[in-house]
Amino acid sequence: MEERIVVAGFGGQGVMAIGQLLTYAGMIEDKHVSWLPSYGPEMRGGTANCNVIVSDDAIGAPVIEEASAAIVMNKPSLDKFENNIVKDGKLFINSSLIEQKAEREDIDVYYIPANEIANELGNDKVANMVILGAYLEATKLVKQESVLEAFTKVFGENKAHLLPLNKEAIEKGAEAAKSQEKVTM
Repeated sequence: MEERIVVAGFGGQGVMAIGQLLTYAGMIEDKHVSWLPSYGPEMRGGTANCNVIVSDDAIGAPVIEEASAAIVMNKPSLDKFENNIVKDGKLFINSSLIEQKAEREDIDVYYIPANEIANELGNDKVANMVILGAYLEATKLVKQESVLEAFTKVFGENKAHLLPLNKEAIEKGAEAAKSQEKVTM
């Protein structure tokens, strides 16, 4: 098993955090992992993406040319990465900020209203955790528990008090993925 994931959006949307959480969760589950960040001109508001590989076998290179999945938080990221997904791959679109539908007919597409769900939870900063929860539900790449265990490794002990909110955001994202019929375009 090898998953190659591109996570992309504006700086400040928690794109790098999604990648780091998947990477740490993979390590917790004794998998081989790679995380390669890429930033645009500004960290907040500029474009940001990361390549994440989680594999049962050794990883040769951290760069992803063909992704098995993409998580896109904004329209420029959808435009840039939709065509990098392999046939039968998965695309997770933050439908709160992206009205456009996917153009591909050979991939599974999940429209997750991440910002709306985060606002319902009272904190728009957990939109990344909502879409991460949808990804985890659809792929079963790593366990939710491993991601939650990785939370303090990524954010530090001083953010541990935010764990319950982030757990709820992951669960709501999983529910969104479950309740939505996957749209096979």
